[in-house]
Amino acid sequence: MDEDEYRATYRLVNEQRCVFEKAINSRICGCEKARRFNLADREGVACSLPAGNELCRALLDQLRSNARFALHLTRVEGPLPHSKEIRVQNGGLFGLQKVVDPEAGDLGRIPNIYGVAVKAVTRYGGLDRLPYPQIMQSILAYQGRRRPPRKGGA
Repeated sequence: MDEDEYRATYRLVNEQRCVFEKAINSRICGCEKARRFNLADREGVACSLPAGNELCRALLDQLRSNARFALHLTRVEGPLPHSKEIRVQNGGLFGLQKVVDPEAGDLGRIPNIYGVAVKAVTRYGGLDRLPYPQIMQSILAYQGRRRPPRKGGA
């Protein structure tokens, strides 16, 4: 299956793609509204709640926009390069969890993305009122998986 065919089939199979799919597939984050599926040799994630998907989309847009300066980007339009997107998604969710539930902030994983987003909106009164400077610290501090050193010197 070539890449264009895969993407077309993916869109047919997954009408409501989870915007935090990269975070969920990294196995660091989970979500009560996520539904995993396999297509060819890849794993995808769908959202089972339209309103939840909109909340998460708005949250991710806010995280990307606020992370612009921290990631040395002049503008953000849509998904970022993979490593920066992982930093924004995982680091942003860790930061959000810390400000919403400080005791759970250092669990090493996010068990329920949707639950954290709802708590944040309830606690702060809206996504635009979140303490983004604190959340950005987690994005800056987030270190993805390190590649093992290459064997053989070439």
